[in-house]
Amino acid sequence: MKKKILKIIIPIIIVILVLDSATRLLMPKYATDIVEGNLIKEYYQESNKDFDVVFFGDCEVYENFSPVTLWEEYGINSYIRGSAEQYIWQSYYLLEETLAYHKPKVAVFNIQSLQFNESQSEPYNRMTLDGMKWSPSKVNSILASMKDNEKFIDYVFPLLRFHSRWSELTTEDFEYWYKAHTVSHNGYYMRVDAKPAGNLPSPKKLGDYSFGDKAWSYLEKMRELCEKEGIKLVLIKAPSLWPYWYEEWDTQVKDYAIKHKLTYINFLEVKDKVGLDYDKDTYDAGLHLNVWGAEKMSLYFGRILRDKFACPDRRLDKDLREIWSKKVEAYYEEIEEQKIKYGIKD
Repeated sequence: MKKKILKIIIPIIIVILVLDSATRLLMPKYATDIVEGNLIKEYYQESNKDFDVVFFGDCEVYENFSPVTLWEEYGINSYIRGSAEQYIWQSYYLLEETLAYHKPKVAVFNIQSLQFNESQSEPYNRMTLDGMKWSPSKVNSILASMKDNEKFIDYVFPLLRFHSRWSELTTEDFEYWYKAHTVSHNGYYMRVDAKPAGNLPSPKKLGDYSFGDKAWSYLEKMRELCEKEGIKLVLIKAPSLWPYWYEEWDTQVKDYAIKHKLTYINFLEVKDKVGLDYDKDTYDAGLHLNVWGAEKMSLYFGRILRDKFACPDRRLDKDLREIWSKKVEAYYEEIEEQKIKYGIKD
């Protein structure tokens, strides 16, 4: 009887292992190219997820704030759960999922994605959703995100989506077949090079500046969840010069914040107080900040988090101090590595 059972079970196990191995090989690694696809899953590697501040949103959070600076200057324990073109419903479900691990004191949401009422790209969906661990939050995020040409089963079994990558495999796919490559510093994507802001395109006039019902509904869900859990929700607009942030959009967010007694900071309006120099503090002509700009943003915002939201200084916490000492060391090591890479001299 046991032999018969083994004859059934062993082939099943072998098939599962082969399929799992093929899936790991064929899925994009996001190690050295389009590294943003790795950001979401790195959160789960954290040994201590007791973060007081968690950021949610697109590239305007994961490239514009430095958790290391927040820690060094204010002792604020923070993490950025950002991803490329993260839509507001994805931010909401990431917030919901975060609460299964810990409850932050402050949730910071960058409102750039309010302009989207539907997902714009399947590849961007994958860069956020594939990195999430399976949970009801991931399921609901997939259902809210899928475009008409996407299938839920492809998220359950990514091999169905990426099976054609056989012809595109590189040495990177084999190098990171069974191991992860860390690309961020608590969710922050670092660049040390500089490219001054130049002539940006003129903003196009829109037929309708109103945010869509779906976008509004998820902002409301986010606000209600934070209120229910006793979390302070802070809305921000990063100081990116492009894509253009319309005054009509800004007015809608300001009105919403006033109505619900939320803090909203448009960093474009206070960029001089922050001390940003768009000749030196951006690496791609004004779209995103480099590390020097991100550190200035963190110095400015950290004071607000400390003074207005009473985020504690946790540098006396022995366990956290040990964790952060390694993070700080890795942070400055990468700064020096990138200086060499980009030929930057002190």
